[in-house]
Amino acid sequence: MADTTVTRNTLSVLVQDADGIISRVSAMFTRRGFSLVSIVSAKTETEGVNRITLVVDADEVRIEQITKQLNKLIPVLKVVRLDDDTSISRAIMLVKVKADNANRPQVVDAAKIFRARVVDVAPESVVIEATGQPAKLRALLEVLEPFGIREMMQSGLIAMNRGPKNLVPARN
Repeated sequence: MADTTVTRNTLSVLVQDADGIISRVSAMFTRRGFSLVSIVSAKTETEGVNRITLVVDADEVRIEQITKQLNKLIPVLKVVRLDDDTSISRAIMLVKVKADNANRPQVVDAAKIFRARVVDVAPESVVIEATGQPAKLRALLEVLEPFGIREMMQSGLIAMNRGPKNLVPARN
């Protein structure tokens, strides 16, 4: 019997840099009723090839279906499921926190604990940039919450395999 446990999965998809590919991928998720948590598209080291990082909540059967459906899309070159043990992933977050002369040092110290950077200082606020796993970013938000969060935005994950293993063979 197939495992029906829903888990968070990261897929790395190499695609030709074609107009509308993100729309086609997201439409495939919509048509099939798959749960798409995040989608990030970026250029790669190869001219004309982009990498889409998808984060999906699905069981093993759904992951297999998603992979098969993605491979059917014409500009898709390769789909790889990334394993937490053999890959590294990061998201970026910008958060604007209430900060005046009295509490600014504590806000800055909180950012430093999480290896985050202060990227903007205004008379009544500080903007902090942080990168890391979603759990780290949530923990930072919890620490900053008492100061007052004015604005926050977080990207989806980007991910790649650790070590020498590449999604595509290296070019000489």
